[in-house]
Amino acid sequence: MVMIHGWPDTYRLWDRQVEYFSAHYRCVRFTLPGFDINASCKAFSLTQLIEKFRLVIEETCPDRKCILMLHDWGCVFGYQFYMQHPSLVSKIVGVDIGDAPSLRYVKSLNIKAKGMIVTYQVWLAIAWRIGGRLGSRMTQSMARALRAPSDPQYIGSSMNYPYYIQWTGTYGSYKRLAEVAPRCPMLFIYGARKPFLFHSSQWADTLAARPGCRVISFDTGHWVMHDEPQKFNETVKAWLEAT
Repeated sequence: MVMIHGWPDTYRLWDRQVEYFSAHYRCVRFTLPGFDINASCKAFSLTQLIEKFRLVIEETCPDRKCILMLHDWGCVFGYQFYMQHPSLVSKIVGVDIGDAPSLRYVKSLNIKAKGMIVTYQVWLAIAWRIGGRLGSRMTQSMARALRAPSDPQYIGSSMNYPYYIQWTGTYGSYKRLAEVAPRCPMLFIYGARKPFLFHSSQWADTLAARPGCRVISFDTGHWVMHDEPQKFNETVKAWLEAT
């Protein structure tokens, strides 16, 4: 089981999942490149990240396919990894991010939701560009505003490069990402207690109709595995056993 986090987190996001699943699964987790608090403000392209995932998975799962457990930017990057290397993945657990990079999703948002997204993402992109103490203070203030559970001592501006790339189109850009259309079983869990969702209803309905796939809503915020860890773990375990 390979666990990939998003912003503003590190490998520590999955502490409760490793504690629960490690009795039956080999759990592999790591901090995304550039997300370490001591890292310099260096951007990593999608190609670089996918290659990093491939190396980790081939090293830690040499004789079998892996289960991907993904959250936030980990979903965006992990879905692209799967689309390029489907032979390395047996199942996907995606948490709270669906087809957010797609034009269909953008069209599904109202003006207020679009404004909120632009505000926090551009703020973080600027914080990455500024860097240093000021950039990190800007990042930590936004993390507090969004009620991110990550310990502030591990939050810094270096982990904002995905937003910078998203809005500037530099470093290879994250435009024209392939939409995840899994041939393997996929479980999508999302928190409904948010101002807006990170997936379109059309995408979720299409996914739920695929054999072996499920879409489940939790009464939580964005960090489902943190807000309801026991329920999250038991739901994932039941689905893994059923598939």
